Amino acid sequence: MIEARELTKRYGAKVAVDELSFDVRPGVVTGFLGPNGSGKSTTMRMIMGLDAPDAGSVSVNGQRYHDLAWPLREVGALLEARAIHPGRSARAHLRMLAETNKIPPQRIEEVLELVGLSEVAGRRAGKFSLGMGQRLGIAAALLGDPGVLLFDEPVNGLDPDGIRWVRNLLKSLARDGRTVFVSSHLMSEMALTADEVIVIGKGRLITQQRIDELVTMSAQRYVSVRSPAIDRLAAALMARGATLQREEDGSIAVRGLEASEIGEIAANGGFVLHELAPHTASLEEAYMELTDESVEYRGAIGTGAERR
Repeated sequence: MIEARELTKRYGAKVAVDELSFDVRPGVVTGFLGPNGSGKSTTMRMIMGLDAPDAGSVSVNGQRYHDLAWPLREVGALLEARAIHPGRSARAHLRMLAETNKIPPQRIEEVLELVGLSEVAGRRAGKFSLGMGQRLGIAAALLGDPGVLLFDEPVNGLDPDGIRWVRNLLKSLARDGRTVFVSSHLMSEMALTADEVIVIGKGRLITQQRIDELVTMSAQRYVSVRSPAIDRLAAALMARGATLQREEDGSIAVRGLEASEIGEIAANGGFVLHELAPHTASLEEAYMELTDESVEYRGAIGTGAERR
């Protein structure tokens, strides 16, 4: 269990995290989403005791990270995969971590096998590819068999098979009853992996809820309707409180009514339907809608340089 209460962090005049409160529960994969500069990495660093909050508190299983007797046995984290001495082998890196936390040596071989690095365990980490470095970072996080796990962009640099492996790993860890907190910019992958999400912008909480609830509430959710009597049907739908948007193909996007309600209105009015298709918002659409006003770094479109 991770509990943050009114967590605040400033860097000079910049407020990186602003009175942020949330809970990360065991047994589910919780995604951590937000635009660049929203405070995600800073929040994770404060959970791990790498940065001290200016106000508020954050605890892991009811304790500050610094108060844990054997931190690696209780909390595993992948925050910066390349934070490894380049001259050490993968096995030597894990051995150093194991010895400082009294973890049995056989556990090193177990996690090397789990992440697929057994055959290159004697190679220097500085020669690893980005994806191999990610796997070693995941191995280090799992080394103490902890009940709480934090991953910051865990699929960065992995190929499609590796991405699927991480997805299944995170889900299996949650099924074991562990607390799994994962940050990622890949919305499509997060939609497949996470059960619920915490969304922040400019250091503040925007929402925390299950993904299915989030996409259901999105304004991008609508019903596409096509009919030879589209104008009269549109008037009947607006009379029932629907909002409509005309599409270029002649259909209308209807919001505020379910597909079943639209079908009943059409039947009662004698309107022929050629299409009645619900459109469920994707996690990416719902996320973009929530964070639109929180984006600090936005690229330009159609600049002179682009036209050249």
